[in-house]
Amino acid sequence: MNEIEERLDEIRERGLYRKLRCVSGPQGPRVLLDGRPVLLLCSNNYLGLADHPRVREAAAEAAMRYGAGSGASRLISGNMTIHRRLEEQLARFKGAEACLLFGSGFLANAGVVSALAREGDVVFSDALNHASIVDGCRLSRAETFVYDHCDVDHLEWGLRQAEGRGALIVTDGVFSMDGDTAPLPEIVELAQRHDARVMVDEAHGTGCVGPGGRGLVAEYGLEDEVDVIVGTLGKALGSYGAYVLCDKPMSKYLINTARTLIFSTALSPPAVAAAIAALELLREQPRRVEKLRRNAAVLREALAESGLPVEPGETPIVPLIVGDADAAMAASERALERGVFAQAIRPPTVPAGTSRLRLAVMASHTKSELREAGRVLAAAIPASARESVALGEAGATLGRSGVFDVLADAA
Repeated sequence: MNEIEERLDEIRERGLYRKLRCVSGPQGPRVLLDGRPVLLLCSNNYLGLADHPRVREAAAEAAMRYGAGSGASRLISGNMTIHRRLEEQLARFKGAEACLLFGSGFLANAGVVSALAREGDVVFSDALNHASIVDGCRLSRAETFVYDHCDVDHLEWGLRQAEGRGALIVTDGVFSMDGDTAPLPEIVELAQRHDARVMVDEAHGTGCVGPGGRGLVAEYGLEDEVDVIVGTLGKALGSYGAYVLCDKPMSKYLINTARTLIFSTALSPPAVAAAIAALELLREQPRRVEKLRRNAAVLREALAESGLPVEPGETPIVPLIVGDADAAMAASERALERGVFAQAIRPPTVPAGTSRLRLAVMASHTKSELREAGRVLAAAIPASARESVALGEAGATLGRSGVFDVLADAA
């Protein structure tokens, strides 16, 4: 047995083995999964725009007009007029001075954090931030302080310890695995008091929260107080790629320093055109955001009525925490047998002991579909496991024994 096979066996023994499933056809409320019709309850296609006719037609037209690919990085010959058009529209939509497109949300977060944080600086990162932020911290030469999830007291304590050093506070706006939101007003107030920059990842906020779906930063009216906003085109906007919103000097700086922008091929024209069409639909039809919120409330109500404890919230992300990785996988398979695809999420995506079914609502779901999903999920999670199904503090508590905590592998 070679080393790779031994590592795979170890992964299997820990209940963390993964395999690819295959969806046939477009992303919609119902899909064919490995040839079986199922209700899709784990897609980030929140507004149902990935298969919207206008979005698909825009992508097809762009392929015919501009070609399938951009051909080069943006700093060589890959920067096209269609990229500039989307950047201008995103900046107007979000009320920002400048916008830069990146190849993906992972590339945007990793590139921006590692460009802004230099040796001798400190990055303050929420314990449940996305893996792309974690890797951006690792790529930077700065020290990283991981503060307890949404704990502004712990964050303030860390900022006091780092007084006088360059600082960047980075947080998800809507946390992708828990569906809760960051305390942005308190974070911004601390940043101003301690002369720190603030970066917010709105990947799961754009199209889902805030006025007209403009995100959590807009919800709190903090557009002029947050230094950098990262967003994705691959979730509510139904396409692929990412963007960074900032002021013009910051934009120029990132063009010259963000390695994931400099050394990556520019987004393909079809993906950009699809995002433009989706953004237009979002601006024309803000009721899609309202429908998404109503659907999220319907699913939470259905789960509660079926005996599964859920906390109130307005985001489309509803986690059902099972605890054990094998138990979460078994619950996912039982739900799938009954026609509901709710993917099990296990470490390292979530902390050990908090494996879950991460449910994601779409605006295109019907109320009857969501109510039926609640009944199916209740049957899929046995009564013996329900005491573990809770939404409270999912993240592991980080001690305060040292000034700078080390990023955990499970972050």
